Amino acid sequence: MDSILEKFSLAGKKAIVVGGAGDLGKAMVEAILQAGAQTVVIDIDDRLFKICEDFKNNGFSVNPIKADISKISEIKSSYKAALEFLGGTVDILINAAGIQRRYPSEDFPDEEWQKVIAINLDATFYYCKYAGNTMLENGGGKIINVASIMSYLGGITIPAYAASKGGVGQLTKALSNDWAAKGICVNAIAPGYMDTQLNTALINDKKRTDEVFIRVPMKRWGTAEDLKGLTVFLASSASDYVTGTNIPVDGGYLGR
Repeated sequence: MDSILEKFSLAGKKAIVVGGAGDLGKAMVEAILQAGAQTVVIDIDDRLFKICEDFKNNGFSVNPIKADISKISEIKSSYKAALEFLGGTVDILINAAGIQRRYPSEDFPDEEWQKVIAINLDATFYYCKYAGNTMLENGGGKIINVASIMSYLGGITIPAYAASKGGVGQLTKALSNDWAAKGICVNAIAPGYMDTQLNTALINDKKRTDEVFIRVPMKRWGTAEDLKGLTVFLASSASDYVTGTNIPVDGGYLGR
């Protein structure tokens, strides 16, 4: 009988994390590295290189690739480069990249709408498509998309973000339906109100913070650390019969 801890091991697994220099993405990278996965991190932020250097100095196998994932040409080239680092195969894909823009819907700039959709939704699909093809050739794998509780809600002054994350939730289900019988599990994590750079404006708005906490039974902001355990679960064999889900990590917000 296998140890339960062995089911959560990622030893020998190869992973790509898109958006791994952000607050949530970095924590997800750290989690799978600690569980044993060799990892490539893709991001546009130059912090990527220092983050990966620090991980390497702690004995982890990790490589950085800088890319602007709003451009399909750079999505393709970064995926190709990541595969080369990993020896031509990938077992785990995590799509953690995301941006948010706040404007009243009637004033939302066209170019900002297009950028949010390109990074949050389009790039998620393309990386899933490319990694999915590799996984199908090699017998399966695990895909984790970062959605949001805005997959379920509309939010205020964030129409592009809400639309993109709603799309990520539905995309996760669609890909799961196509690939479940072929060995690929596709799931999403839906963070709630998290203490991250993305939410700085909201955190600094006491009125909105008070409104949020009325609906958060735990009465605190979520942290990047709160995603680590679920990330390893969904990336490991412990979740082999879990697919097509969008799991909230929200302190109970949706339960209210």
